Amino acid sequence: MPKKFTPTPHDAVFKQFLSEKETARDFFEVWLPDEIKALCDFTTMKVESGSFIDEAMKAYQNDILYSLKTKKGKGYLYVLIEAQSTPDKLSAWRLMRYSMAAMQKHLDAGNKTLPLVFPILFYMGKKSPYPHSTHWLNCFEDRSLAERIYTNPFKLADVTTLDDGEIIQHRRMALLELIQKHIRRRDMSELLNEIVAILSYNEYTDNHVVTMMNYLIQEGNAKNPMQFITEIAKQSEKHEGVLMTMAQVLRQEGKLEGIQEGIEKGIEKGIEKGIEKGKAESARTIARQLLANGVDRAIVKMSTGLSDAEINALMGRVNAAKIKYPKK
Repeated sequence: MPKKFTPTPHDAVFKQFLSEKETARDFFEVWLPDEIKALCDFTTMKVESGSFIDEAMKAYQNDILYSLKTKKGKGYLYVLIEAQSTPDKLSAWRLMRYSMAAMQKHLDAGNKTLPLVFPILFYMGKKSPYPHSTHWLNCFEDRSLAERIYTNPFKLADVTTLDDGEIIQHRRMALLELIQKHIRRRDMSELLNEIVAILSYNEYTDNHVVTMMNYLIQEGNAKNPMQFITEIAKQSEKHEGVLMTMAQVLRQEGKLEGIQEGIEKGIEKGIEKGIEKGKAESARTIARQLLANGVDRAIVKMSTGLSDAEINALMGRVNAAKIKYPKK
């Protein structure tokens, strides 16, 4: 009788046994540290469905995940078992990756805190003892540096706590940091002098400036964005052309003035519709002007939020206009 092919027979047999709760309970009694066993309410053991390995490797899956409630009230502890018949130098990293996937699955189920996941590598290969470390930090080339990074709080770049004077010294990041620090909290026209000072360093391209000014129009709370951009343009020689183009477009369309007028009249529905329509029309008009001036379409898309279809339509109009009214 011919043998039936199983991609990893050793692992398959292991998984068959450990999928039974009674057998798994005996396994845990032998291999779990006393500290972990003391936390477990083994009467709540449950095999969790699904594997945490790549889609293409489902035929070779050999991981088992059990969930258990703890004896200390609300909370869960997961035991992840990975069977391995061939040594793998990166097995510790794979266990860590599976553990994080189990944590994410726990959060996806509606839980608000991370569970403990205790990984176990079960090895039954020819080479003995197992030749590789089971500490995931040893998978890095520089263990000591990795340990400092991953066993300490992650770096927090909280621009809301920085002084504006300090932000201005951050060179090419200064404009982004200053505007994003204040955009939800202040009338952006109050930052006119700081923005002009940052632009005077001449470290920004027109694309950078267009992106940030459009961001101000879309998300900021400047009382008069058109006037704000015009004032910046007057004091920024390098970017005067592109900024004046934006201001001119806003003035011609009259959308932002209409929105402001609607706000002053207190027409609530008109405000909502006017704001949305004004933003959309302004975005399309600005995009058309920028495309006509040769600004890269990817930058235009990113700074205006328009879709590929809308950009393509505008490109068609711009190209048609060039054909109809060629430059002399």
